[in-house]
Amino acid sequence: MKKVLLLVCVSVLMFSCDKKQEKAAVKKESCTSTEKDSKGKKKFEMYTMSEMSLLMEQMYLDNQNLKSRIQNGEKIGAFPSHFLKIHKAVMSDDKENDDFFKKQAANFIAAQEQIYKDPENAKMHFNKGIDACIQCHKVKCGGPIPRIKKLYIE
Repeated sequence: MKKVLLLVCVSVLMFSCDKKQEKAAVKKESCTSTEKDSKGKKKFEMYTMSEMSLLMEQMYLDNQNLKSRIQNGEKIGAFPSHFLKIHKAVMSDDKENDDFFKKQAANFIAAQEQIYKDPENAKMHFNKGIDACIQCHKVKCGGPIPRIKKLYIE
């Protein structure tokens, strides 16, 4: 009797897990496919990041490292010159590179440069740089805001 009950429980568990994996696979496929080819099969398109998106990802990583150095009282280092590409990097939508963006980019760069010019107040300048990111993203692209907020130094 115990063996039969154990067998039934294991069977139910195995079948329930299979269905969850099956649903996940179907959902993942629908997210990556957009249209059908001439034979009726779904075509998959690979998302490619814009030059600006790649730059912002790099700046995020650089700021994560900088945050750690500031918190640990380590030497700050030199201002990463690739941050200046923010003024010329190609965006997904050229219309987004307007006066508002240019002003916010300048605010961000100024705050970042201050970190390296005034390391005594690095925490304050770092958080001002994060503020500049968030102010721009509130208007331009809100998606990354929760991630950006994690950069703040308490």
